[in-house]
Amino acid sequence: MSTSRSPHNLFCTVDLGAQYITATPYYSKIHKSFYQELLKHGIFKPLEARVEGMMAMEEGTINYITPSGMSSVVKHYLKESAGAEVLFGHQITHIYRRGPCWEVHQKEGSPEQFDVVVLTMPIPQILQLQGDIGSLLSESERQKLEDVSYSSRYALGLFYKAGVQINVPWVAKYVSNNPCIRYIATDDKKRNLVSEKFGPSVVVHTSVPFGMDHLEDATEEVQAIILEELQKLMPGLPEPESIKCQKWRYSQVTSSVADCPGQMTLLAKPLLVCGGDGFTHSNFDGCIESALKLFEVLKSSL
Repeated sequence: MSTSRSPHNLFCTVDLGAQYITATPYYSKIHKSFYQELLKHGIFKPLEARVEGMMAMEEGTINYITPSGMSSVVKHYLKESAGAEVLFGHQITHIYRRGPCWEVHQKEGSPEQFDVVVLTMPIPQILQLQGDIGSLLSESERQKLEDVSYSSRYALGLFYKAGVQINVPWVAKYVSNNPCIRYIATDDKKRNLVSEKFGPSVVVHTSVPFGMDHLEDATEEVQAIILEELQKLMPGLPEPESIKCQKWRYSQVTSSVADCPGQMTLLAKPLLVCGGDGFTHSNFDGCIESALKLFEVLKSSL
């Protein structure tokens, strides 16, 4: 859930990750309280625009957009976490057991000790952690984690000056006949944000095969390829004021952890537990499922 802002106008934004939230009748029912809360606060709103090329969905399925960007979902829950101190930009490198606590080392800064550690990063990054984690994993647990796979793709965000017009007959569309691009959207229109105070924004997602083929290429080179293909699909597209190219090495889980619905507890005391969509499935409801499982484990450990 990544929302980026134009460096020239902070009101001009684009979602480079998830584009909309799809709620099937089943999940609308079992996660009803979550959807109701986010709708009540205006964080979710029904997607009104038609998305060309979207796959047929189960009857009763509802798609939601986030007017303030997908990051507003995360910000809402962080705000609701009264008293929690949230720190960003801390890259964990090592985790050691120190008696009744965990000592966590980061790339920059001093080690810190915690009573409980919850890991929700992509599973390959969990396996890369140094310290005592390796000795806590059984052979079967390690194999389950190593068997998890992800798709990879690139996303491109184009920011425009106020007054620029993007003249296309659609708001969002899936592309099926291009070797590079899979999805395009005029993001401000998709999220009902059109305004005279800031310009439009366009988001482009590449196909997974393209992302995998160019995963280790320089971002600047990939950006040039995407822009070239975009001009073929949208001839006459105005020159953007700024561009952001995002590599999603771990875009979506294609094969999650087997037989571990929602979480994997590596040690009960002191608690070290792993969760996230790698233990369920890559969408909003998968994240909720894992969060609820993690909450059960945390609650039982207190």
